[in-house]
Amino acid sequence: MSIGLIALLDDIAGLAKVAAASLDDVGLQAAKAGAKAAGVVIDDAAVTPRYVVGFAAARELPIVGRIALGSLKNKLLYLLPAALILSLFAPWAITPLLMIGGAYLCYEGSEKVFEALFPHGAHHHEAAVSEATQTAQSLENEKVGGAIKTDFILSAEIMAITLANIEVGSTWMQAVVLAVVGIGITAVVYGGVALIVKADDAGVAMAASNRPVSRMIGRALPGRPATGPDRALAPLTKAMGRGLVKGMPILLKILGIVGTAAMIWVGGGIIVHGLEGYGLAGLGHAIHDVAVAAGHAVPALAGLVEWLVSAAAAGLVGLVLGGLLIPLIHFVAVPLLKALRGGSRKAEKHSA
Repeated sequence: MSIGLIALLDDIAGLAKVAAASLDDVGLQAAKAGAKAAGVVIDDAAVTPRYVVGFAAARELPIVGRIALGSLKNKLLYLLPAALILSLFAPWAITPLLMIGGAYLCYEGSEKVFEALFPHGAHHHEAAVSEATQTAQSLENEKVGGAIKTDFILSAEIMAITLANIEVGSTWMQAVVLAVVGIGITAVVYGGVALIVKADDAGVAMAASNRPVSRMIGRALPGRPATGPDRALAPLTKAMGRGLVKGMPILLKILGIVGTAAMIWVGGGIIVHGLEGYGLAGLGHAIHDVAVAAGHAVPALAGLVEWLVSAAAAGLVGLVLGGLLIPLIHFVAVPLLKALRGGSRKAEKHSA
C-alpha cells in the first residue's frame, strides 16, 4: 500500500472522528437546549387540543397533522433562519419581536376568558374581528390557522430559548441544533396531542371488544370464539375503555382551561422578561420577591410554590394586558383594517 494512500486513509479517519464529535456535540447541545424549553413545550401541548374539540372524529387526526405541518414550517422555514439572521445582524430586535408575540398570546388568552365570562359580548367581538364561518371546511381552516398562529409565537419562544442555550459554535452548528430541537419538539408535542384526541376512540373499541388478547396479537377473526385469556382480560379492558370514554371529555375540557391559562402566563412572562431586558426590572423583581417569600412559607414545597406564584403573577400581567388589548383591537385596529381594505378595493375597482 502506498504512503499516499495511507496518508489519505488517515485523513479520512481524522475527518470521521471530527464529524462524530460534532454529531455528539449537536446531540448534547440539542438535549440541553430542549430541556430548557420544556416549560414552553408543555404549554404548547396544553394549548393545541382545544383547536380540535368539536370536530368529527374522522377529522381529528388530519387537523392535528395540518397543525403539526404548519408548526414544522414555522420552526424550520421561518423561525430558524430568522433567529440566525437576527442573532448575527440585529440581536437587539429579538426581544421586541418576542414581546409583540407575547402580547398576541395575552390577547388570545384573555379573549377566551372574556368569552367564558361574557358569552354574548364575546360573540359580538368575534363577529367584529372576523366574518362568520358558513361551512365546516371554513371553520376547520379558521381553527387550523388560529392554532398555527399561536404555535408560531410559542415556537418563537422555544427557538429563542434554544438559541440562547447553545454554546459558542459555528453558524451551521447552531442551525443543526435548532433544527434538531424544532423537529423533536414538534414530534413530541403533536404526537402527544394525537394520542390525547384519539384516546376516546380507543376507549370505545376497548369497551366493545370481547377478545382483547386476540385483537392484540392479530387473531381476532370473525366467528372465532373468545379464548381463555380473552375472557379473563375482557372485563378489565372494557372497564378501562369505559373510563377513557367518560374521562376524555373532562380531560379535554381541563386541557382547554390549562391551554388558555398557558397562553396568558407565557405571554405575560415574555412581557415581564422583555421589560427586564430594557432595564425595567421592577415588576420582575417584585414577582420574584413575592414568589420567594411564598416558597419560604412552605419549605417542603418551596420550588413548586415559587413556580406557581411566578406563573400566577405572569398570568395576571398577561390578563391585564390582554384585557386592555381587546377594546383596542375592537375599536381601533378592526375599523382601521376595514378602512384599509375598503380603500384597496376601491383602488382595484378604479384600476379595473
